[in-house]
Amino acid sequence: MAVKVHVDVVSAEKELFSGLAELVVATAELGEVGILPGHSPLLTRLKPGQVRIQISAQETQVFYISSGLLEVQPRIVTVLADYAENAAHLDEAAAVRAREAALSTWGQCLSNMECAKILAEATAQLQAIDHLRRLSQRLGK
Repeated sequence: MAVKVHVDVVSAEKELFSGLAELVVATAELGEVGILPGHSPLLTRLKPGQVRIQISAQETQVFYISSGLLEVQPRIVTVLADYAENAAHLDEAAAVRAREAALSTWGQCLSNMECAKILAEATAQLQAIDHLRRLSQRLGK
C-alpha cells in the first residue's frame, strides 16, 4: 500500500473532501505546489485555480478554488477555500459567459481589478473542467 496523507478540502459553505491521498496539487500564488506524504510544513495562499487530489493511480478528484489557504502539517493537508466546488459540478457554459463578458466589457468595468478577478475565476473554472475532462478520457470513464 502506498504511503498517504490525510486531506481536507473545506469552503465557507461546506466540506468537499476528507480522506487519504497519495498526492495533492494546488494553485498557490507563486505557482503550482505538489504535496506528497511527509512534506515539510507549509502555509501559503491559493489563487483561483485547481486542487487535484490523487487518491490512487486510478482515481483523482479535481476541485475549483476561488482563493484561500493551503496548510501542510506532517500528517494532514488542509485546503481552506473562500469558495470551492467539485469540477464535475461546475457550469461550463456559465463560466464561458462570465469570461466573455469580462473580456468584452474590460474598458467599461468599474475597475480593472474587478474585471481581472472575474476573468481569473472564470478561466480557472474552465481549466478545472478541462483537466477533469482530460483525466476522464485518459482513464476511459
